[in-house]
Amino acid sequence: MDKESDATTEGAAVRPVTSAPGPQNDDEFSALRAIVAGTARGTGEAFFQSLVGHLADAVDVGYAFVAEFAGARTRVRTLAHWGKGAALPGVEYDLEGTPCEDVLRGSLCHHPNAVRAKFPHDRYLVEFGIESYLGVPLLDAAGEVLGHLAVCDDRPMAARPRLLFVFRIFAARAAAELERLRVERLRAESERRYRELYEEAPNVYVSLGRDFRLLSVNRRTAQVLGREAAALVGAPVLDLFAESPAGRVRAETAFGRCFQGEDLAGLELELRRPDGSPLWVSVWMRPTRDAGGTIQAAHSIWVDVTDRVLAEMERARLQQQNLYLQEEIKSVHNFEEIVGRSPALQGVFDKVARVAPTDATVLITGETGTGKELIARAIHSRSRRAGKPLIKVNCAALPAGLVESELFGHEKGAFTGAFSRRLGRFELAEGGTLFLDEIGDLPLEAQAKLLRVLQEHEFDRVGGVSPVKADIRIIAATNRDLLQAVRAKAFREDLYYRLCVIPIALPPLRERTEDIALLVRVFVARFAAKLGKRIEGTGPETLRRLVAYSWPGNIRELENVLERAVILATSATLEIDPDVPGHAATGLPNASPLALEAVEKNHILAVLSQTGWVIEGPRGAAVRLGLHPNTLRSRLKKLGLARPTHENS
Repeated sequence: MDKESDATTEGAAVRPVTSAPGPQNDDEFSALRAIVAGTARGTGEAFFQSLVGHLADAVDVGYAFVAEFAGARTRVRTLAHWGKGAALPGVEYDLEGTPCEDVLRGSLCHHPNAVRAKFPHDRYLVEFGIESYLGVPLLDAAGEVLGHLAVCDDRPMAARPRLLFVFRIFAARAAAELERLRVERLRAESERRYRELYEEAPNVYVSLGRDFRLLSVNRRTAQVLGREAAALVGAPVLDLFAESPAGRVRAETAFGRCFQGEDLAGLELELRRPDGSPLWVSVWMRPTRDAGGTIQAAHSIWVDVTDRVLAEMERARLQQQNLYLQEEIKSVHNFEEIVGRSPALQGVFDKVARVAPTDATVLITGETGTGKELIARAIHSRSRRAGKPLIKVNCAALPAGLVESELFGHEKGAFTGAFSRRLGRFELAEGGTLFLDEIGDLPLEAQAKLLRVLQEHEFDRVGGVSPVKADIRIIAATNRDLLQAVRAKAFREDLYYRLCVIPIALPPLRERTEDIALLVRVFVARFAAKLGKRIEGTGPETLRRLVAYSWPGNIRELENVLERAVILATSATLEIDPDVPGHAATGLPNASPLALEAVEKNHILAVLSQTGWVIEGPRGAAVRLGLHPNTLRSRLKKLGLARPTHENS
């Protein structure tokens, strides 16, 4: 530089002096030692504050500051500011019109004197009466300008090469610290954002140790599980899962696989909240290893899928219920309404009206064809459960070996062929009524489970490990003498008394003969309308024979006889041949009375003879008798009836 008043700007071509200073520059070495001593242990704000204070004192200037860009590269803010022996408040200012503007373009800038006159719009220079200025850019490892270090004074500042050398050394140190701070800020911001994402994430984030204890949880975990986060950390994770095949058992197996190095993806597990409500999650899990490659923990994401899983379970239940109801619709029901005015039937109506609003268990007894199912439907339709399904189970028709599965359902894999979970009739009837017809044919093993449902209102699926709550009303029916079955050890006595809370005995048709004429009118009108025939009435002799007949098959038999008669009718007056039904003399007063079982046996044999011992199909005996084919086979076995040998060919 020719003149001290000239500004010196050094770009990339200017290099600091690298030779060791001589003895004549002891003042520069003193300055160097002072700065080193003052900043050796400091970092961050403390480092910069110490730097500018020691720098100002060492180079004998009034002011020193270090600054970084304030967002835009046209504006800076001071990180530390020293003036007249004390720390000054930080300032933020625009670069335009200041000597710092040249520095932040990447060059050392020295104005030995008259700097205030060169930058008259710089309020800082004017306010403090600054005469000289020296600034150097702070560069990162890639050469990018991060900020600058500057000293200034109200006196001229001569250009001293050794001083500039020291100044640039500490500018490099300041740049390194500034770069470190920037990286630290970025890391802190990244951690903050990660922590916010972690804590506020809509999903559960947990870490597990090798002992299956929770190492960390996010806020969502506590919300979903309904527990305090502090109580979860350190707790055994398996304690959170339900005691079910899809709960603790599956979780323990899956977590074990993860700690053997296997990733988990989309595994659905069942948990339990403190209030006992179910919680279903879809789990993703990945093991984490230490520097030696040993798995030390596992990080996991749980997505709450409870609503979807419960909706799917409800959909499956409704689908099975719908299939069942469709089968019921397709099946033949005896009546659409109860018909009769006899005192015996009116007594039944009165009892139905009184018991229907309660949840009491009802046992309906009566001969085959007396309308036990119809009475069960009447009880259900007048109960508070009328909006829920009435599920019917014919205990005599349940497949051998699958009784418990049909009633209580089974879990996937419970037995050979159990490829998926199946809901039993008890779950299909949830909230409604379960009608157990032919309860006397229920196996003893299933009777024990039914007793548990009545006592504890819960049951176990086949292959299940946790009980299923049951909110159902049970109505049972039988045409057998259950007390005799109890004495014969074929029926549990305790179950009998549990079922027989409200007994309803249906009278056979022969004990309510005053209802036969009314039933004939109702059935004839119904069948005539269905077949498009005009039937104005029934012949007196025909009606007399119908009233006199004993009707071992009861109303079901009467219905079948009348339907056949309407089909064959050729005139407006219904007439029935004297040999139909059976032999009329069977029911006349002078006929010798037969035991009920003998009457039933004779009637079934007569129908089988008419059908050629064909049981199933539209022309089979089961249809004529109004029985399910399996029920008819069961009755044949109990009555000791078998097809004659000469008809087996």
